[in-house]
Amino acid sequence: MSRLEQIQNVAVLGAGTMGAGIAQVAAQCGYQTCLYDIEEEYVARGRTGIVAMLDKGVARGKVSEEVREQTLDRLRTSTRIADAVEGAHVVIEAAPEDLALKRKIFGEVAAHVSTDCLLATNTSSLSVTQIAETIPSPNRFLGMHFFNPPPLMKLLELVRGEQTSEECVQLSREFAVALGKDPIVVQDSPGFASSRLGLVLGLEAIRMVEEGVASAEDIDKAMELGYRHPMGPLKLTDLVGLDVRLAIAAYLSETIDDRRFNPPGLLESLVEQGKCGKKSGEGFYLWKDGKPIPKSNPTD
Repeated sequence: MSRLEQIQNVAVLGAGTMGAGIAQVAAQCGYQTCLYDIEEEYVARGRTGIVAMLDKGVARGKVSEEVREQTLDRLRTSTRIADAVEGAHVVIEAAPEDLALKRKIFGEVAAHVSTDCLLATNTSSLSVTQIAETIPSPNRFLGMHFFNPPPLMKLLELVRGEQTSEECVQLSREFAVALGKDPIVVQDSPGFASSRLGLVLGLEAIRMVEEGVASAEDIDKAMELGYRHPMGPLKLTDLVGLDVRLAIAAYLSETIDDRRFNPPGLLESLVEQGKCGKKSGEGFYLWKDGKPIPKSNPTD
């Protein structure tokens, strides 16, 4: 039996938008999956989001009723890490972008999983190598950067840390394909490839709104119609979360270049006001029933 065939149980740590989406992908692709978070209300909210996503797929004819039921049958939740990772062959962490928090989580996880359990972080910018410093056998640790929403986005960015083994990378490639993803492999560098490129475009779009060059809607339309982007950079920022984009910008500003990645004042202001995008109901757009509505004044 190959290493890939031995993978049966997956644990996802963090029941937010990304964690819930990753758990849905794993369960929908046939893996027994546990979704963990620190509070029952968080895991309940994550499971509710998965049900809603599956129901939407059924309504659109993309998911059968049978697949919906099988996916939910494979999914369980927990508020105890030891219980969540028991018997896991793959553990994927999707906690907030906080280096100390991620290190703490994996320090605890390592005490409850086998030494050949594949460990991965969904960080979009933090150092995979530094996160891995708290665990034994860091050769089985890497970044698995999924994209939002995980059930729909094909790309999976695999990030090789300084001690990640070639065997780990190869197994992760095979696992990514088994999840229906198209993987790329990048070296551990701040922002990796996707976040670094996407952030530059997003920050410049925010500065253009800030300077009154054009409305958020028209800037997005320029990229969607002129460059065939499926979604404009400001709508995407709302979807990712302005607070997430701000945290990544601050990190890259500190680690790479404080001129290229310096967060625009407008981004900082909106986050301070709690306007973090789709999840809060307002960012560069107003969001109603999951759909973006242009704002009359996007700088407010």
